[in-house]
Amino acid sequence: MKKILMIAAFVCTGALFAQEVEPKFEQNGDVVKGTFFHDNGTIQQEGTYKNGKLDGQWVMYNKEGKKVALGEYNNGEKTGKWFFWKEDQLTEVDYSSNSIAEVTTWKNSNVVVSNE
Repeated sequence: MKKILMIAAFVCTGALFAQEVEPKFEQNGDVVKGTFFHDNGTIQQEGTYKNGKLDGQWVMYNKEGKKVALGEYNNGEKTGKWFFWKEDQLTEVDYSSNSIAEVTTWKNSNVVVSNE
């Protein structure tokens, strides 16, 4: 009886770990596209690598598949405008030399645009 319970526990534990979704990588010339997943199987984030560093556009999603962030990397550094969506708010973050240069936030309310 103990053996059966141990085997059942092992099988159940193995099934739980088997549900984790491994990242997917696809080579296309000198660029590698990486796709990472939430535990429920939806895409968490996707973007590209070049020479082993983050490079190009990256997009992040919540567990429901809704886009929550969008930005660019250049040779492993954040660059340009990044956008972050949260409920009724859009935040634009400007990066220069991998550092935040400016932040602008808009809220969906009676005011058309709000700069905080």
